[in-house]
Amino acid sequence: MTNWPETLGGCLMEISLSITSTEGVLAMLVGVCAFFFWLEKATQSRLFQYLPPLIFIYLTPVLLATQGILPTKSPVYEIIGLLVLPMMLVLLLLKVNVRGAIRVLGRGVGVMLFGTLGVMVGAPIGFLAVKPWLGPDAWKAFGTLAGSWIGGTGNMAAVSQMIDASGTDVGLAVIGDSVIYLFWLPILLGSKLFAERFAAFTGVDEDRVAKMTAAARAETNYTTAPTTPDILGLLTVALFASWIAELVAQRLPTIDPYLSASAWKILLITALGIGLSFTRLSKIPGSHELAMALVYLFVARMGAQTNLANAAGQTLPFLVGATIWIFIHGAFCLLGAKLLRVDVHTAAIASAANIGGAASASIVATHHQESLVPASILMALIGYAIGNFAGYATALLCLLVS
Repeated sequence: MTNWPETLGGCLMEISLSITSTEGVLAMLVGVCAFFFWLEKATQSRLFQYLPPLIFIYLTPVLLATQGILPTKSPVYEIIGLLVLPMMLVLLLLKVNVRGAIRVLGRGVGVMLFGTLGVMVGAPIGFLAVKPWLGPDAWKAFGTLAGSWIGGTGNMAAVSQMIDASGTDVGLAVIGDSVIYLFWLPILLGSKLFAERFAAFTGVDEDRVAKMTAAARAETNYTTAPTTPDILGLLTVALFASWIAELVAQRLPTIDPYLSASAWKILLITALGIGLSFTRLSKIPGSHELAMALVYLFVARMGAQTNLANAAGQTLPFLVGATIWIFIHGAFCLLGAKLLRVDVHTAAIASAANIGGAASASIVATHHQESLVPASILMALIGYAIGNFAGYATALLCLLVS
């Protein structure tokens, strides 16, 4: 006679120790993403201001894979890389409002571009400073982090795919992103105390902030909750754009190691997404929310494929290089603010839009001047638009000095 309690217990033990099925792996990855956003909302803890859900969404699958609960290789990961990444990029870029950002921010966009240039220049300098203590492919870690520091998490994922970064390289980038953020965000928040001296230093117009606030109100779009046809429409646009990019990328010449088929596909997807943002498709509600859900799923997938043990010996030198790098970025932001005569609020938001994306830019804007929150989001969206191009170029600069 079958002993059902023992049989059931054995099955549960097997499930709890190792998850290999497609449904189980996908359920765990999605569940990890949902859990930490629920935890942030339920607890309202300030911890998440300094350690955003992203870091936990990445590290939890790392730990689960280390313990053998999640596999480090699975067909699920290949499907996510093939479908989710291009779809999320299209959806993320649909809401980029280049004309609106320029109208609202004016010279502030220039300061952000100075900050972007600082990221691009600082990466190879920081890499060269610590290169002797890093592995031969560490340039990929710097390139991956450049994607995040120019645009955001979606750009980090895209650039990592373009340069075929390993789990170790991605792990270094995520750790560097989180650790540097811990001390860079307080610097950006604290810069508000020097508003008057900063204004004297840059020679900013006294009514600049008031003009930006008025322009931001004029650009504010009120959207409704997405409907079923909206979601289906967004999925159709994202899938068709991914399909077209794949077809074209297969017919373009590759230049190893500078331009692979994967790199071509991401560059084409980015161009398509930006192009579609100028059409009426950008008015479909829900694209940003759906895109961010896919971004975090992709981050969880990267975590499950990472072996942080390989990164342990490189973590300290990488953080030293990233620290040198971030201060070069800051110097470029100051230079841009001086040359373009911009206030400290805009300069801080410009840096946050680069280094932390929309969420960080909103936090900094709320602290400096709450009326500038809409403007900060517009600036961060510009980062999304240029992040793949500039991040990939930065990775190639690091490759040239490797």
